[in-house]
Amino acid sequence: MPVGTLPSATSAPGSLLLQSGDVCVVVDLGTGVPRILHWGGPVSETDGSYLQSFTEVPQGADGLAGAGAPGVLPQQSSGWMGSPGLEGHRNGTRFSTHFTATGSRLVGEPGGVQGVVASAVDESAALALVTTIELHPSGLLRLAAGLTNIAPAGSYTLDAVRLALPVPAQAGELLDFAGRHLRERAPQRHPFVVGTHLREGRRGRTGSDATVLLAAGTPGFGFRSGQVWAVHTAWSGNHATYAELGLSGVRTLGGGEVLLPGEILLEPGATYTTPWLYGAYGEGLDAIAAAFHTQLRSRPTHPTSPRPVVLNTWEAVYFDHDLAALTRLAELGADVGAERFVLDDGWFKQRRDDRAGLGDWEVDPDVWPEGLGPLVAAVRRLGMDFGLWFEPEMVNEDSDLARAHPEWILAPGERLPLRGRSQQVLNLTVPEAFDHVLEAMSKIIAEHEIDYVKWDHNRDLAEAGDRTTGRPRVHAQTLAVYALMDELRLRHPSLEIESCSSGGGRIDLEVLRRTDRVWASDCIDPLERQQIQRWTGLLLPPELVGSHVGSATAHTTHRTHSLAFRAATALFGHFGIEWDLRTASEDELTELTQWVSLYKDERELIHTGTSVHCDLPDASYWAHGVVSPDRSRALFALVALDTGVAAQPGRIPLPGLDPDLLYRIEPVQLSASALVRNAAGPPAWWSESTCVTGRTLASVGLQAPMLYPEQAAVLRLVPHPHPTESR
Repeated sequence: MPVGTLPSATSAPGSLLLQSGDVCVVVDLGTGVPRILHWGGPVSETDGSYLQSFTEVPQGADGLAGAGAPGVLPQQSSGWMGSPGLEGHRNGTRFSTHFTATGSRLVGEPGGVQGVVASAVDESAALALVTTIELHPSGLLRLAAGLTNIAPAGSYTLDAVRLALPVPAQAGELLDFAGRHLRERAPQRHPFVVGTHLREGRRGRTGSDATVLLAAGTPGFGFRSGQVWAVHTAWSGNHATYAELGLSGVRTLGGGEVLLPGEILLEPGATYTTPWLYGAYGEGLDAIAAAFHTQLRSRPTHPTSPRPVVLNTWEAVYFDHDLAALTRLAELGADVGAERFVLDDGWFKQRRDDRAGLGDWEVDPDVWPEGLGPLVAAVRRLGMDFGLWFEPEMVNEDSDLARAHPEWILAPGERLPLRGRSQQVLNLTVPEAFDHVLEAMSKIIAEHEIDYVKWDHNRDLAEAGDRTTGRPRVHAQTLAVYALMDELRLRHPSLEIESCSSGGGRIDLEVLRRTDRVWASDCIDPLERQQIQRWTGLLLPPELVGSHVGSATAHTTHRTHSLAFRAATALFGHFGIEWDLRTASEDELTELTQWVSLYKDERELIHTGTSVHCDLPDASYWAHGVVSPDRSRALFALVALDTGVAAQPGRIPLPGLDPDLLYRIEPVQLSASALVRNAAGPPAWWSESTCVTGRTLASVGLQAPMLYPEQAAVLRLVPHPHPTESR
């Protein structure tokens, strides 16, 4: 069957061509499990016979047939000697599978999602497999598989299901991310060498050390250069993402859920469905980010209202809750332009520190004798939304809930796991525990018409089992958390939820189906945030990434930065404030008001535009920006992260602009200039009206100002002629 033709339902072998923009996927349906013959740049349908030749099974160096690209669920029965796609057994037998295709059907519609659902069966193992492959208008490829036990009797023990995508030989370098609390998403590069580079997350949540993407590309690929293939495992529990190069020379990227021993027993008729594995291809990392951003922005649930300026109370007051103090903080926040007030941890029973109270979701009458009503009313009078912090999945051992229901704690048996942050994990797979949390949260949300929940998750799921049965529960707990979020959103349709997990520990596309924002890190030191936000942005667009202006001296690093640097960093996200404004001077409050005003003026651009990044040889200097969808406007930040070896940063190319449009360069000066006032002075465009075409700005570049380290300069690019704005 020629490439690009597939009946709506067929059992005949053939190949299918999926194409969206500059991304093309060729799927071989002639084997039991679909194979990806090509994933990358566009191909011509007229080359169908050539592409069909790729379905021929070669002989490997060891004499085994089938050393070519594996199916998306790799099988040893097809000659694949790398990581298996399926691991499982029936009481120690039927450990290997050989699926035979039984049919396939197209999904999607012209101009929308294109894809195929392919069915296969292994009669001997009594297993049925349904594989879904989709190419979205964004250029994102995604796939999932469902495995069903079709035996009339007897369970099937499922140990692992991993899906894989092939990448070509020119993908010679890998990029992924490490991290920890307060230092999330630290990049690491290394050659794509023989063997398996496996990134497992066994924390029961996405994890601060999780790699949001695993990318393979031509050596030296950057934001604007080189071919790049990247995958993301969309799952908030235990998971794996990997890159593998076998002796056959075949390179794959893959991922799936990591299952604990005995966690999935498929009874007759039962089905296990994998998480979605997302794949993106493009020229440079900016193209990868654009695909994910476009996909997220196309969701019907994506937030479309202007992202409000958030005032969060955590670093302002911590657990020291007082109505008068918080009301004053709200007043100052409203004065500078805040639009949403979020009361963080410390409002509920026994919660004077982090050692007690989790699970007791009732307002503490000792701290709030009149309840939260007076504060909520004051916040609303000031014209702000009201948000509230919860940590629904956790429980302190020192809590009424833990004392009443110790069996509701996740544990391998009678012995409790090690404490983390003075807390344990509540077993939401117990229906009564689930209902307890749901009703307690729903009652408070309804009583105060709460607009926003900051949903925290501050410890790993260690030895996470059901205390009564002793069975592992990470998979079921993850599904229960999703169900809890879904039910709360169903009951309170206007509620927004932020995914916070010790900061940036739960950032993945599955939790993003239920949440409206993530907290990128508990560290709001702007120097750290420059890197954290840069790499978080590979997956998430700016409007989904909370970014706040903290106090002058960062609470987590004790570094001190200017307000201009703090605000210029927070500007390129979902802007907020996490600073005790009662301690700010009048000059600081005035300047902060101006930055808030700038954010409000530019948030439509920032939250709908294309994120672009400049590849610079000197790592001490950084430049990035957002270009409007029609490329008529842009906002850029030029950032000195450190002192450079060169005396001058030189010219910086500004990518993504309309080459034929004439732009006026407008520096944003809201505070004392960060420029080094040397003998030469700042660049001419800083003080003189300057207009340049997008072509010249991309090819020749913009002469960068010399900045003191840990400073940023922000500039607008607007079409010429344009009314001059006050600077």
